[in-house]
Amino acid sequence: MPEPITIIGMGAGFVTLAGHLARRYFELAKEVIDITLGFILLVLSLPLLAVCAFIIKMSGRGPVIFTQIRVGKDGKPFKMYKLRTMYVDAESYSGPVWASREDPRVMPACRWMRRSHMDEFPQLINVVKGDMSLVGPRPERAEILAELEKAYPEVLRRLAVRPGVTGLAQVRNGYDTSVDAFREKLKADLEYIERRNWITEFRIMAATVSKVNDAKAH
Repeated sequence: MPEPITIIGMGAGFVTLAGHLARRYFELAKEVIDITLGFILLVLSLPLLAVCAFIIKMSGRGPVIFTQIRVGKDGKPFKMYKLRTMYVDAESYSGPVWASREDPRVMPACRWMRRSHMDEFPQLINVVKGDMSLVGPRPERAEILAELEKAYPEVLRRLAVRPGVTGLAQVRNGYDTSVDAFREKLKADLEYIERRNWITEFRIMAATVSKVNDAKAH
C-alpha cells in the first residue's frame, strides 16, 4: 500500500498535469474560435467597410487601410491593420503620441468610425492570420511600450498572450491618454491574463457591443 506522502505527491502531480492540460486546451480552443469567428465577422462587416472606404477616399488623399507595426505575443512585431481615420502624415512632426479628446489628427468625417470602433474592424484580418485574438490586451507600438516600461516594468507581462481587438481594459477604461492613465488599464490587462476563462471571454465580447457608440473614443 502506498505511503500517505506518496499518495499526496501523486495527487499534486495529477493536479499540476490537469492544470497544464486545461491551459493548453484553452489556448488551442481559443485560437480555433478566434480564427473561425474572426473570419465570419470579417465577411459580415465587408458592406460597412466598403461604406467606410468610400468616405475615407472622399475625405482626402491617402490609403483607406492604415498599417502600423505593433508588438505582439512574446515581443514579436507584426503589422496591424486599421481604417485610416487620421490625416496623412498626422505624426510626421510630432512622432508617436497618445490619443486625446477631439484629436486634431482625426478627419472630421471619420470621427464616427472611432466612436463606433469601426476603424478597428480590419484587425479581424490580424485575427485570421493569428497575430491577434478577439480578446486580449491591446497591442502597443514599440516606442510607446518602451516609454511605458520605464514607469511600469510589469507591462511586459502583457506580452505573454496574443493581443486582442478588444479586452477587459477597453471595456472598462477606453483609450489611453497618458502614461499615468495607463495604470488602470495595466491592472485590468494583468487581471485578465491571470483569470482567463470562457466566462470572462464571453463577458468581454458582450460588453464590447455596448461600445458601438463610445463617447470616450477620440
